[in-house]
Amino acid sequence: MTPRPSSARIPLHKRLLVRLLITSGLIAVCSVAATAWLAVATTTQALREEQGQALADDMEVLAELSGYAATHPDWTGVAATVRRLSDKTGRRIALTASDRRVIADSAPTRTPLPPSAAAAIDPLHTDTYSERGAQITGIDPRAVGPYRLTQGERVTVDALARKRQLCFSQFGVKTDLSRTPSGRMVLTDPDSGTAPDYVPDACADGRLNTPTLTEQKAIKTARELARDCLIKKGLSIEYAGLLGSGPGAVDVRSPLSGKLGDKEARLAQPCFDDALRTQLDPYVAPPAELFLGTGDTPAVLFDMSPGNKAKVVGTAALVFAVTVAATALVAGRLVRPLRALTAAAQQPPELHVRVPVTTRDETGILAAAFNDLTERRERLEAQRKAMVSDIAHELRSPLTNIRGWLEVTRDGVVDPDPALLASLHEESLVLQRVIDDLQDLAAADAGTLRLHREPVRCDELLQQVAAAYRVAAPARLSTRSQDGLWLDADPVRMRQALGNLVSNALRHTPPDGTVTLSARRDGDDVVLEVADTGTGIAPEDLPHVFDRFWRAEKSRSRRTGGSGLGLPIVRHLVAAHGGTVDAASEPGTGSVFTLRLPGAPTP
Repeated sequence: MTPRPSSARIPLHKRLLVRLLITSGLIAVCSVAATAWLAVATTTQALREEQGQALADDMEVLAELSGYAATHPDWTGVAATVRRLSDKTGRRIALTASDRRVIADSAPTRTPLPPSAAAAIDPLHTDTYSERGAQITGIDPRAVGPYRLTQGERVTVDALARKRQLCFSQFGVKTDLSRTPSGRMVLTDPDSGTAPDYVPDACADGRLNTPTLTEQKAIKTARELARDCLIKKGLSIEYAGLLGSGPGAVDVRSPLSGKLGDKEARLAQPCFDDALRTQLDPYVAPPAELFLGTGDTPAVLFDMSPGNKAKVVGTAALVFAVTVAATALVAGRLVRPLRALTAAAQQPPELHVRVPVTTRDETGILAAAFNDLTERRERLEAQRKAMVSDIAHELRSPLTNIRGWLEVTRDGVVDPDPALLASLHEESLVLQRVIDDLQDLAAADAGTLRLHREPVRCDELLQQVAAAYRVAAPARLSTRSQDGLWLDADPVRMRQALGNLVSNALRHTPPDGTVTLSARRDGDDVVLEVADTGTGIAPEDLPHVFDRFWRAEKSRSRRTGGSGLGLPIVRHLVAAHGGTVDAASEPGTGSVFTLRLPGAPTP
C-alpha cells in the first residue's frame, strides 16, 4: 500500500498557509504601489495646473472661440466646437449672449452657470493680452470680411509672392512664405516671422503690395464710412485716402503717425477704426460671454518632504503588516479543519474515523460530506460482510445436504432410491436458483443486464404468471386488468419479476387467503400490483424489503423458503425497464407491491 503524504512531508513553499501569506503580501504590495502611483499622478496634475496648464487651456479655448466669432456672421453651429474643446480640456465651457441667454453649453441643460464670466468674446473689441495676435486697434486679425481674396486673386498674389521670394534669394536674403487670414501671401523673415527689414531695390516693384480688386472695393467702402467722422472732427476728407489697404495687407491698419502730424493722427485714427468695425460688423458674430467651469476647491501643492516620505513608507508598512496578519489569522482558521480532514483520511479504513464539524462555510460542508462518506463506507462494509455471510449460508445448506446424502450412499448406509435422488435434485435446484439470482444481480450492478423488448399485453402477462403458480398455490390466485394496456418490455424478465412477487406473496399468505394480480392505467404509465392477504410486514422492516439477503424472519429458518434475493432482483429488473417498485403493508392485513412502468401504444 502506497504511504499517504503527511503534512510534515509537504514542502514549505507548497503549504496552503504559506501560499495564502505570499498571495496576500503580493496583493498588499500591489495595492500600495497602485495607491502611490495614483497619488503621484494626481499631484502631478495638480502641479501642472498650478504652473499654468489650466491658464494655457483657457487661452486656447478663448482663442479658438474668438476665431470662430471672427470668421462666422453668427453663433450657429458653435455647439460642436464647444463640445470638442470641453472634451479636450476636461472643462465646462458655456457661451451666453449679453442677457445671459445660453448659446452653447457643454454641461447638461439647466446646469447653473458659474458666478462670473471668464472673458468676453468680441472680435471687434479685443486686446493684445487675452487674444494672441490682436492688433492695437482691438480688432481680431482673423476678421477680414469683405477683404477676403477670391480664389483667382489668391493664385495671382501667390505667383507674385514666389517671384519676389526668388528675387530676394538672388540677393542673399532668405524669406519664408506665409498666408494672412484674408488669403494674401506675404514674405516673412525666417527668424522673427515679421516682414523683412531689408528689401533689395530690384525687388521693390510694388506689385505684391498693390491691393486687388476685392481689396480696392472694400477700402473704398471704408473710406466712405470714415468721411463723416473726419468732417465732424474738422479734418479734411482727403485724410480718408491715407487709410491702409485693409485687414491682411502688408500695412494693414498701421498707425497714421508719420503720415499725419501727431495731433491730426490722434484725431483721425479713431475715425478709421470705427469705420473698419462698421464695415466688418455684418461678417462677425455678435459679442458673447465665455463661462469656464473651474471648480470651487483650489489645487493643493504636493510637498514631498522627508516627513511626507516617512508617512508614505509608514502607511505602506502598516498596510502590509495588517494584511499579512489578517491573512495569517484567516488562513489558520481555514487550514485547521483541512488538517483534521487530512489526518482522518490518513487513518486505516477499518477505523472509519470522523471529523468534527466546527464551521458552516465550505470547509464545514466538506467535513460533513466526509463524515457522510465515512458512514456510507462503514454501512457498505457491513453490508458486504453480511452479504458474504449470507451467500455462504445459502450455498452451504444445499451443499451440505447433497454431500451428506452422497457420503452415506457411497458407504452403503442407504440405497439410491428415487426418493433420495429426487431430494438431491431439489437441493441442486435450490443451489442453482441462488446462483442464478446472484448472476442476475451481478449483471444489474455491472449494467450488462440485457433486455429483449417487444410489445407485451398486460392481461396476457398476468395470466401467464398466475397460471405458472396456480397449480401449487396454497391460496386463491386471481388476475384483474383493464383492456388495451400494453408494455414495451422483455416478457421473460417481466414474468421473472412478477413471479418473484407472487412467490413471495404465496409464502406469507395462509391457504384461505388470496393473492391478486392487477393492471391499470395511470396517466401515461401502467401500474401492476401484486396484493395479498397474508401476515404483512412490520413498519420497521418495510424500508429493508428490497435489501439483499434480508428476510423478516430473523431466525433464518428455511421453513418459509427464499434466499432473500427475489425482491432485490425485482427492483433491478423494473429499474432496467425505466420503472419503479414500491411496497406498502399493514401487519395482519397483507402487503401490496406496486410496479409503475411506462406505457406503450397499441401495436
